[in-house]
Amino acid sequence: MKKLIFTFMALMISVVMMQAQKFAYVDTQYILDNIPEFAEAQAQLDELSVQWQKEIEGKFAEVDKMYKDYQTQSVLLPDDLKKKKEQEIVDKEKDAKNLQRTRFGKEGDLFKKRQELVKPIQEKIYNAIQDLANSNNYAVVFDKGGSLTMMYSNPKYDISDEVLDNLGANMGSRKGKGKGSESSTTAPKSGGAAAGGSDTREPKK
Repeated sequence: MKKLIFTFMALMISVVMMQAQKFAYVDTQYILDNIPEFAEAQAQLDELSVQWQKEIEGKFAEVDKMYKDYQTQSVLLPDDLKKKKEQEIVDKEKDAKNLQRTRFGKEGDLFKKRQELVKPIQEKIYNAIQDLANSNNYAVVFDKGGSLTMMYSNPKYDISDEVLDNLGANMGSRKGKGKGSESSTTAPKSGGAAAGGSDTREPKK
């Protein structure tokens, strides 16, 4: 009997503690959109992406020209010279594809540059969220823009603007929907904040 009473009391205490916990959420994409450093980083990544894409297209254009020249000249070339020309074309194309992977591959130059530019911004956001969570005793802070699907969210629990305040972002020039104007019902959403960068897929040649 005493064991049953103890178990019941423990359960009641757990329920009370759960009810006392505070929850909040943030929209990291909204936060990123209102941080000038992120816009500057994105512009730099876009510029590099365009520059490297042109570099790669130039390499493939050289391969195409070599192949067309070979087709024109092949009827006049001896077999040993034909094989040499063919190997040169193969090697040139291989170099172009290697450069493509180096620039835009899974852990290529664009990925590394994004990590270099965006990761410090993400860390600043995380630290600001952590400070708010500690000072306001939030048990959990969800990311509305992350992989968690939020079928419903009440704007009064959105602390995105408080995070921007913590980061020193200008209130008057904020873009997007702040928590004051956001509808309380949101559509399911996926895709993380870090994904706010450019697409890292390899460009087609």
